[in-house]
Amino acid sequence: MIPVTTFSGKNVALFGLGGSGLATARALVAGGATVTAWDDNPDSVAKASAEGIGTGDLRQVDWKGFSAFVLSPGVPLTHPKPHWTVDLAGAAGVEVIGDVELFVRERRAHAPDCPFIAITGTNGKSTTTALIAHILKSSGRDTQLGGNIGTAVMTLDPPADDRFYVVECSSYQIDLAPSLDPSAGILLNLTPDHLDRHGSMQHYADIKERLVAGSDTAIVGVDDAFCEAIADRVALLGKSVIRIARHRTLGEGFYADGAKIMRAEGGQAELFADLDGIQTLRGSHNAQNAAAAIAACLAVGVSPNEIRAGLTSFPGLKHRMQPVGRRGDTVFVNDSKATNAEAAAPALSSYERIYWIAGGLPKEGGITTLSPFFPKIAKAYLIGEAAPAFAATLSDTVAFEISGTLDQAVAHAAADAARDNAGPAAVMLSPACASFDQYKNFEVRGDAFVGHVAAIDGVTMLV
Repeated sequence: MIPVTTFSGKNVALFGLGGSGLATARALVAGGATVTAWDDNPDSVAKASAEGIGTGDLRQVDWKGFSAFVLSPGVPLTHPKPHWTVDLAGAAGVEVIGDVELFVRERRAHAPDCPFIAITGTNGKSTTTALIAHILKSSGRDTQLGGNIGTAVMTLDPPADDRFYVVECSSYQIDLAPSLDPSAGILLNLTPDHLDRHGSMQHYADIKERLVAGSDTAIVGVDDAFCEAIADRVALLGKSVIRIARHRTLGEGFYADGAKIMRAEGGQAELFADLDGIQTLRGSHNAQNAAAAIAACLAVGVSPNEIRAGLTSFPGLKHRMQPVGRRGDTVFVNDSKATNAEAAAPALSSYERIYWIAGGLPKEGGITTLSPFFPKIAKAYLIGEAAPAFAATLSDTVAFEISGTLDQAVAHAAADAARDNAGPAAVMLSPACASFDQYKNFEVRGDAFVGHVAAIDGVTMLV
């Protein structure tokens, strides 16, 4: 835990007592703050109160006594309209911040020079975050991994000079962190997302820009127009900017040439790392992730050889294009995190012959956007509520069966792949659907896939 000493002896309001909110409340109390916490869920309030955290209906308190208001990132700050607590805080002149801002202030107070890498972008954040943490940890450094990747940032160990922090930041968290100042900040890419919470694409981009604008070294993917403009603006601020690309050649920075990551300086490029053969970093999207990780690790003092070793040994992000087993020249891939068609596209683009397990609770739009990848699919195995609709889309284009359940799909796909003499193949769970018709979440679905793969005769498990 990181005790929030910067609010010691002060009164702090907090709204949102989910996992990260409760962790933040504990950290504030541990640092000596007096907390008044609230949530719309009475059970969450009762849980916090049972732990000795002060609770109270924030509609019925004097806001002028608060030094700050800590808001959960899942609660609307501006759009579609501010949460009622935000209005109350604004009327009283109380600053509204989040848990990442608390971390930033604690770092500044206790170990301002400790390396801190922050990662954002529409796609690829979690893989890049996990890859950077793996490179640092495998090189023997004290590495703290948290933020939007699933570990509340305030549950990490307190800032220390030789401690490295790798923090994934959502746009919501950045919006609540006005003094965010990482050693190295990464903005991977920008496509329309969460516009219901930000009002417009421009406002969404402006929020993302704050992370790199406040960084000592800004690492920006320049394959889209929004990010390219951001890189130019940040450079005009006098910041060190490293550009990365997956779809273009650069004269300065890091770019992908197939599976090769090239480092360009002064218009001259040389090979920095070759991802060919690294199963967990297949695909051009992972080339971009790797380029960002390389640039960030170099910025905080990691040697090129340490970085290359970390790339080679990266185990992958669980449930995201994760190789979990192998039998002969067939690899079994857990991509359960692909809960819509856009998220399934990277995995489908990364293998040439696929036994595709898809389906679940369907999302709007179905799988029509995945049609460019249909020629790669040897056969599809459809499960869950989406099976009939997916079957209609595949129709005469792709061979398919309606397997119904995941265990049947895995068994049938494995058997068909074993009879395939066409070369390397992947049995892949990349559902393009939510899991809620048959599983609690995508993690449970992914774990079930791994269990079914482990039960197949002759499979060597990789996890």
